[in-house]
Amino acid sequence: MPIDSANPHFSRYLDTATLTRLERLRFTTQRNVEGSFSGRHASKRLGGSGEFVDYREYAPGDDLRRVDWKAMGRMGRPYLKLYQDETDLKCTFLIDSSGSMLQGGRSPLNHQGSKLEWAQYFATALSHLIVLHRDAAGLAAVHEEKTLYLPPSSSSQQKVVLHQSIESLFPKGKTRLDTNLADINLRGQRRGVLVILSDFLVDQIEPTLANIRQLKMRGWEVIALHLVHPDEEHLPAGNAFRFVGLEFDGFVSCHTTQVRRDYEKRFEQHMDRTRSNLLGVGSHYHRISTQKSYLDVLRSFLIARN
Repeated sequence: MPIDSANPHFSRYLDTATLTRLERLRFTTQRNVEGSFSGRHASKRLGGSGEFVDYREYAPGDDLRRVDWKAMGRMGRPYLKLYQDETDLKCTFLIDSSGSMLQGGRSPLNHQGSKLEWAQYFATALSHLIVLHRDAAGLAAVHEEKTLYLPPSSSSQQKVVLHQSIESLFPKGKTRLDTNLADINLRGQRRGVLVILSDFLVDQIEPTLANIRQLKMRGWEVIALHLVHPDEEHLPAGNAFRFVGLEFDGFVSCHTTQVRRDYEKRFEQHMDRTRSNLLGVGSHYHRISTQKSYLDVLRSFLIARN
């Protein structure tokens, strides 16, 4: 991956050279959205046919037919007319940074190869494409025992802060999906799209489902990306192992030959229940193996939504 070491705003999770191949694929919503600026998504706010509401400065790629030439003559810069028949998309990424997301990492101090690292690559890439198309991206996560929240924005400055915040996440502590979702319910004034990247390894999923149900009732579209590491699906080859809990769960010593079949059966039951529960509250559901390239998953994800 190319690295611009001279650029202090560079995120190690952003590969702009590779993402140029995906720039024509726009992240679209399957529900009507509300936003602040004119864009390419159908608006929930019906302001009449082409009702003028505001101006926005022209950006390369904008439709020249919307340029107000009189305003340009007065201010010396091209400005677009904004209407209420179309609006921008607001997407918030909820990234699970709990201890279980360290699965697959090289060590407790190096989460390279982990589920969280995969989520960081994916969220950085997708948010880059969203802002590139002048839509808005934001972030919700628990970082160092505190809730980290960045409201969705389409500014290039916000994208830098967003990517730096994603890069700073480190797997630690218990899963707090319900806390994050409750916070989004309180903070999110407008309906939008919520992309959850998590392994959904929670003690009780009911509080999480209740908060998703509330978001759905408010008109949000919720997309659940269920991340699974290959080592979770199948126990490692060998005999005796000690398995250590990543969320202060203690440890278990056992012979894998004795528990392999029962473990894999119970794991699939857990996956099926999680899928059924999330679909039951109206969330879109995608089971994703972190063994797959995040770029391949992103490409398929965007093609399916277009």
